[in-house]
Amino acid sequence: MITAELVKNLREKTGAGMMDCKKVLTETNGDMEKAAELLRERGIAKAAKKSGRIAAEGLVAAYVTADKKVGAIVEVNAETDFVAKNEEFVNFVNDIAEIVATNAPADLEALLATNYKDAGKSVKEVLTDKIATIGENMSIRRFERFESAGLVESYIHGAGKIAVLVDFAKGETELAKDVCMQIAAARPEYFNREAVPQDRVAKEMEILKAQAMNEGKPAEIAEKMVQGRIGKFYSEICLLDQEFVKDPNVKVGDLIKNKGSEMTRFARFEKGEGIEKKEENFAEEVMKQLQ
Repeated sequence: MITAELVKNLREKTGAGMMDCKKVLTETNGDMEKAAELLRERGIAKAAKKSGRIAAEGLVAAYVTADKKVGAIVEVNAETDFVAKNEEFVNFVNDIAEIVATNAPADLEALLATNYKDAGKSVKEVLTDKIATIGENMSIRRFERFESAGLVESYIHGAGKIAVLVDFAKGETELAKDVCMQIAAARPEYFNREAVPQDRVAKEMEILKAQAMNEGKPAEIAEKMVQGRIGKFYSEICLLDQEFVKDPNVKVGDLIKNKGSEMTRFARFEKGEGIEKKEENFAEEVMKQLQ
């Protein structure tokens, strides 16, 4: 006999719905282990059906060790903003950030194969379980991990919309936090001028020269104007060349130098950036269902 207590226990163990739990318990004559395995098998099937759906919402999260020597940021995507606020999903994303920091996986494939804390399962298996129980396609999109001889600091903005990670070879926490907020707000693409690909610089200089010549300037004057204007280009895309948001009279690079500090790198993740999200026409969808 399948009792309500059995169904309740299986539901608590697996997170599956009451009716699903009752059905598999009936099929397995009340064997909890077999029933849980059957739910998992069917959960994997459900997850496979959901895998084609676009996951452009979700969260970014960060984890830094207590000694500030290791840190990680991750992006985990889901289909809707509603699920991104789900406590189970939030905890999962935070766990992934900690797992990355602690285990130093080489890439996403290695991360998915890593043990998920003390769950007795891999990250991939737990992710599949979450897809089945939460009911949306989800994916671990990317991560960045820093290990430093100095200090690592992180910053999360907008309840999981933007994550920043910085590595200071020499410096203090207050400055590192300020720089994190700078990166979140000003969106630099590169650390310094040397990091900008030469073909991109050449293309920008070509555009600036064309602009100057379109203004009626002779070629030699246009060349000189390019040298003056290229600095603005760098100040927009290079962190060290940017004006400090708290004091626009100081560049970030000078701020760091004046503090006797040394920064080596940064990473910035913005939730869903670069993902082409399918636009839904709900009126058309309703009409299709009515027809």
